[in-house]
Amino acid sequence: MKKAVVVGSGFSALASSCYMAKAGYKVLVLEKNEQLGGRASMMEIDGYKFDMGPSWYWMPDIFERFFADFGKKVSDYYELQKLSPAYRVVFGKNDFIDIADSPEKIIETFENIEKGSGKHLEKFMKEAQDNYTIAMQDLVYNPGISLMELVSWESAKRLGLFVKNISQEVGKKIKNPKLRSILEFPVLFLGAKPNNTPAFYNFMNHADFGMGTWYPKGGFNAVAKGMVKLAKELGVEFKVNEEVTGFEYQNGKAKYVKTNTDIYAADVVISGADYAHTESLLNGNRNYTEESWKKKTFAPSSFLYYVAFNRKVKNLLHHNLFFDTDFGQHAKEIYDTKELPKKPLFYANFASQTDDTLCEEGKDLGFFLIPVAVDLEDSEEIHEQYFQIILDRIKKCTGEDLSDAIVFKKSFGVKDFKERYNSCRGNAYGLANTLLQTSILRPGIRNKKLKNFFYTGQLTVPGPGVPPALISGKVVTDYILKHEEKILK
Repeated sequence: MKKAVVVGSGFSALASSCYMAKAGYKVLVLEKNEQLGGRASMMEIDGYKFDMGPSWYWMPDIFERFFADFGKKVSDYYELQKLSPAYRVVFGKNDFIDIADSPEKIIETFENIEKGSGKHLEKFMKEAQDNYTIAMQDLVYNPGISLMELVSWESAKRLGLFVKNISQEVGKKIKNPKLRSILEFPVLFLGAKPNNTPAFYNFMNHADFGMGTWYPKGGFNAVAKGMVKLAKELGVEFKVNEEVTGFEYQNGKAKYVKTNTDIYAADVVISGADYAHTESLLNGNRNYTEESWKKKTFAPSSFLYYVAFNRKVKNLLHHNLFFDTDFGQHAKEIYDTKELPKKPLFYANFASQTDDTLCEEGKDLGFFLIPVAVDLEDSEEIHEQYFQIILDRIKKCTGEDLSDAIVFKKSFGVKDFKERYNSCRGNAYGLANTLLQTSILRPGIRNKKLKNFFYTGQLTVPGPGVPPALISGKVVTDYILKHEEKILK
């Protein structure tokens, strides 16, 4: 059988391994860490089960489409629940907006806050839905090889939306700053400031308001486990604690993959590991210089906190966004001045309010995230300083003091992203989807010097996020299979 070696076991790697196995390849997945799933790993301590990474389940159609490619359904592998309300946005003391689970209810919420905004939101959402359809049909499943991928009648009609930015589109009709921040929030998943993100990407608002926020029982790790189960059903072999250290070459191909323990023959190599890190292992066969990676605009890194509580948390939902400080100032500190934020926005997740399998009854677990600039120097002392900021702001906004309910906490920062995931510059989400890093302007899926070596994941097309990672796995495999004869020759 033809042999494919896949480096890493994140969502893009898992997807590509499934597609390659379906196509008849003998597939081996090599994972550096102790468990499969990449950033969707799970940390279990004293009966508390924490998702280590992704926690927002949006764009359920992409997951359904993936499993359908194998004659399966999402429900064959994990259980989904739609959250109602979807999430809470906190603006100050007893000042918050809950985002409902349907567009009609959300429009009503906007209208109640700013008269006339409801009809503007309805029009905005129709445009977002249309853009979503175009993006999913015409754009994101392309390999980012040719400008012609962007050429269609529908995309041509929307060229202006690549020149305008999200902030301009949102601010045209809706003036209330709270409502504007809610509409600008989804592009944070794309890793750039709203005023640097093309307006076309408002299709993320359809992913948010139009399709809703879901939760996979058992956490996001259940999604990764479901994909691993499918892959094993297709014959994929997995090895953990197997760090790739280099490659051996013959006739312009990577013929062997070397790890810390063994060496494996390959007809095709697909790296779902960090693109820039993979390049560092390729000697003279890299696409981009180390210096060029330093010039690219990365999505933020993060300070993460995994916290166990000995009682239930009150006055907050499963997903909570604390927008009680200046959104613009925090974004400036991430992207422009690249310094530790003075008054950061943050995200608080209490998944155990939805899922009673994550900890014992009557207890809660929290996952907290503060976006920060890449390349920051961080330490346990800095992590502790920012954790206290989180506790203080929760107390100020909700009246609840959580400090006396903490059983234990673990933190994870920029240095940890580099060490655990070999993450370029410590990024948490990949490359930002700015205009100059969109589609064909993103790092390519093909190695320019090794004809059997390919890349998948959040640093290449289509971009950051879990659904794009699934798409990336399909994109790279479709390209390989289309050009298989030339690659294997």
